[in-house]
Amino acid sequence: MKQQDDELPEGVSRVRIWDPALRVFHWALAAAVIVTWGLGKFGPAIMTLHMYLGYAVIGLLAFRLIWGGVGPNPARFSHFLFGPKKTLAYAATLPKRRPSYWPGHNPIGALSVFGLLAILGAQVATGLISDPDDFLNVGPLAKYVSFETARLANGWHHRLSLVVLLLVGLHIAAILYYRFWKREDLVTPMITGQKAVREADVRAPQNTPPTSPSA
Repeated sequence: MKQQDDELPEGVSRVRIWDPALRVFHWALAAAVIVTWGLGKFGPAIMTLHMYLGYAVIGLLAFRLIWGGVGPNPARFSHFLFGPKKTLAYAATLPKRRPSYWPGHNPIGALSVFGLLAILGAQVATGLISDPDDFLNVGPLAKYVSFETARLANGWHHRLSLVVLLLVGLHIAAILYYRFWKREDLVTPMITGQKAVREADVRAPQNTPPTSPSA
């Protein structure tokens, strides 16, 4: 559904891009990851809550994989799977101080999505088989691998937590960059579902990415 806005330039309308399920997933994953990371670094020695939240992250990742195949068009992975040429073309427009009006995840944002999903997948996988050798916080699947593998997984679980922190920091930095430099609010659309996009992109057939990289 298109919505006219007097503040928007000609040829741009506010439309519903993000469906309710994807928006709930986004904020639930953000909360789960932040709290789980905090508990892992600063929480009690017995990490029961950390583990339960880790299971929640697994469930959320499973949902996202399914929704990426059967959900509404902007949520599908095929909608924001871009090649190097389009990604580089979009990256070249980033210094321009105007909104992108991209109908969904832009090529740079898409890299962030795939990267974060992959790292979180590796993070929960190593957590499941991790054994810190403290007899308290052993992963539920650690008994199915060798002790050496479980110890190796524990080391990678800690290293990947730093990568998660880095990716979250980059995500926040990108949001601030778009908000204050490009004058584009990326947070409100993930709350309301409504985003300002070019009308030409709205009329494009489903599963057809935007043809213009202009930002």
